[in-house]
Amino acid sequence: MTTPEQTAVAAHLNAILRCYTREAGIPVALGRLTFEAEARVVRAVVQHASPTGYHLFDDVRVDGTPAVPEDLVRLLSTGADAGEIDDLAARTAESVRNVATFVEGPSTEEAAESPASQGALGRFLEAEQALVFGHLTHPAPKSRDGVHGAELAAYSPELGGRFAVHWFEVDAELVSSDQVAGAPSLQGLDALQLMAALAGSTPSPGTVLVPAHPWQAADLVRRPRVAALIGDGRVAALGPSGAQWFPTSSLRTLFHPDLPVMLKLSLGLRITNSKRESTPTELRRGLEINRLLDAAYNAGTATAHPRFSIVRDPAWIALDEGGPTLTGLDVAVREVPADVDSYACLAGLVAPRPGGVSRLSELPAVADDPAGWVAAYVDEVLVPMLCLYAETGIGLEGHQQNTLVRLDDAGRITGGAYRDNQGYYLASSHLESLLGVTGLRDSTLAVVDDAIVDDRLTYYLLHNQALGVIGALGMDGTADEDKLLQVVRDRLAAALPGLRAAGPDGDRLPRRWLAAETLPCKANIRTRLKGIDEVVAPLDNQSVYLDIPNPLRLEGVR
Repeated sequence: MTTPEQTAVAAHLNAILRCYTREAGIPVALGRLTFEAEARVVRAVVQHASPTGYHLFDDVRVDGTPAVPEDLVRLLSTGADAGEIDDLAARTAESVRNVATFVEGPSTEEAAESPASQGALGRFLEAEQALVFGHLTHPAPKSRDGVHGAELAAYSPELGGRFAVHWFEVDAELVSSDQVAGAPSLQGLDALQLMAALAGSTPSPGTVLVPAHPWQAADLVRRPRVAALIGDGRVAALGPSGAQWFPTSSLRTLFHPDLPVMLKLSLGLRITNSKRESTPTELRRGLEINRLLDAAYNAGTATAHPRFSIVRDPAWIALDEGGPTLTGLDVAVREVPADVDSYACLAGLVAPRPGGVSRLSELPAVADDPAGWVAAYVDEVLVPMLCLYAETGIGLEGHQQNTLVRLDDAGRITGGAYRDNQGYYLASSHLESLLGVTGLRDSTLAVVDDAIVDDRLTYYLLHNQALGVIGALGMDGTADEDKLLQVVRDRLAAALPGLRAAGPDGDRLPRRWLAAETLPCKANIRTRLKGIDEVVAPLDNQSVYLDIPNPLRLEGVR
């Protein structure tokens, strides 16, 4: 029987080789994979060679000895900064330990207390807790800055974690906030009143209550700016109270099935490449998008694709002390979609499971007709995102974790949604028209050249999202990837006239996907070795990209 540790090691060796073969341009075919690195020979058995890059490897060896993930990362990272190599190796080892813990599952006592033991998990939360292995093309997908033991169990969705948020009582003069008037999810309350209701207490006169993730709460009181405010009596740490929230797949966005809102909190843990603390721009961006949608800025997309939506972030609160940056104590309020348990995050659907196939392959609709499911996915999820870009110039950072798929009881697609208050790009050619709608002098969206947005959407919408669906079904043995790629080609080609009608040159991006010999793709090992924090880095230098062969290329489309 395979142990949790062996399962975790195998998953990481697979992720590392998927990354490296892509980034080094090494062909992968069924049978044996052999290449040299620093005069050492790496060999593996290729069990599944994927045209989308989602390969399966076994018996990975270096000079005949079974490979160890952190050592393999070191070997394949030669030439990078020594400190970054050491850090990545340590993070990889930590990620292996965490995945082994997730595979083993919660303790008997923890499992008995979990709502899952009573059949209480709905589809939405089940998918949020399903990413046992994490990002399949990242060398350290489950690195969490040294969180372990009881904290790992409490804070990890993979272990069914849940906890009460910690509350801070803050001098109102130190707090900034904003909200969309009349947002249904706020239930007639302003954001400050909503926080008090969630805390179950009334703040002292002249103060407001601001929630924090428990890990963040412990860290905040040690930060000089916050510690000084506590010493002055202008901030008080009240501790935990209120409901037990469930962390979603992002860790810092919290969900409770009986409450109308989710809470997106700052979390100073470095997860994969970045610390997850909000910026002022990120908080304001959620409201700008909300107000744009209310102004019917995407009227054409909403009309053409009524079953696709964007999850709203109608309010935020932050302790900013009037300084140039936030203190790390802030919250963005996110709506809970109506009929939330009809939705599942795409990452949770396609995630492989120890000893079994993905949840996607187990859906009756997928088992009956995988090609039909993929066709509906392109029509209902992918094409609306392309239509929004064509109409408004807004590009969604729609990776698997940010993408929700709406399903009926049989698993047939009935719609889709996007969630985030950070991942919005704006093609610079559309800035003037956007400002004409908002009446503002500038935008909080990440405004960059159209070509850069095209490249980012190629990675997030195509490589990560669409090809991730095909790769999962291929790894599971549910369907032939080449046949599914043809489905994607056909549906994209069918969408071209509607995208042309949505905006000038609106079909530019999908035509590129169908015709280009190579397409840009994010290089996760190289990005990680550059030490880039993708949350705060400028978009044109946010990640390392390279061109890889395009599995969608269709002759005759120009």
